[in-house]
Amino acid sequence: MRERYEHYDRAYLSPDPGFTHAHVTVLAPFLPAPDATSLEVVAAILAETAPIAFALRRLETFPNGVIYLAPEPAEPFRALTERFVAAFPQCPPYGGQFPDIVPHVTLDQHSVDVTVESTRDRLGDAVPVSCVADRVDLVWYEPHRCRVLTTWRLDAPG
Repeated sequence: MRERYEHYDRAYLSPDPGFTHAHVTVLAPFLPAPDATSLEVVAAILAETAPIAFALRRLETFPNGVIYLAPEPAEPFRALTERFVAAFPQCPPYGGQFPDIVPHVTLDQHSVDVTVESTRDRLGDAVPVSCVADRVDLVWYEPHRCRVLTTWRLDAPG
């Protein structure tokens, strides 16, 4: 998935080895400078969260042209986001721009040069793939400064 950024937006490539370019967002935007109490709330939510087994096989497109992979099942990710929204109501998913929580792995933006078909071709045999989300990273996204700030393991019994 790093290749996506290489042609899509090089400013968001990260040299941080812990930074995962392909990801399912739990909640963004989050607090710009979370304090210790907020981080304890995050840790408590995640301590009760088991790893999430899922597959990526379907390419979809949002109405705004973003091309993405839809995790199956999506419900565990949606439920996790809902738990975060309940704990941090001041942080609506995607700033409240979209009415529904749609877990996804962003791949590209539809344009004259980019289509679902060209995106599928770029993926090659990387999809379908079975995955396990076993951690949540708090990441900083800023052009030329993307990095992982904190990581929590998901290891509650499933």
